[in-house]
Formats: sequence, structure tokens, C-alpha cells
Amino acid sequence: MEPTQAYRYTMVIQWSNEDQMYLVHLPEFPWRRFHTHGQTYEEAARNGQEVIAMMVDYCHAEQRSLPEPRTVDSAA
Repeated sequence: MEPTQAYRYTMVIQWSNEDQMYLVHLPEFPWRRFHTHGQTYEEAARNGQEVIAMMVDYCHAEQRSLPEPRTVDSAA
């Protein structure tokens, strides 16, 4: 998989009042509820991209099928 294709996965970034940080969920990798976090939105997004790359590497190493990235039909 090309590196840019790894980033086609969905990343949901939400503020947590309880944790006082942004939590990152990757819906296509459902075996964990939250995958990473960050003190800022930008940090959470960077961390999320790193985790996506690690999940792709893990699937390749374990010879697991990669989940299909979710897509939307249009932005309108």
C-alpha cells in the first residue's frame, strides 16, 4: 500500500472533557475504541496518521486483510 493510501482511512477526532485532550478513533480498525490522543487537534491528527500507518504495517506483518477505507459519494 502506498503511504498516501494509508491516510484514506476515517479518523474521528473528539474533545474529551474528562481527559482534557482530543481522542482519536479509527472506525475501520474497530478492535479498539480509541487509538491515540493529543493535547491539540493538530497533534491528535498527526498521532492518528502515525497509528494508521502502524495499523497498516501490523496487518501486513500478520498477513491480515486490510479493512476497506470508508468513502463518501460527494462533498455536496
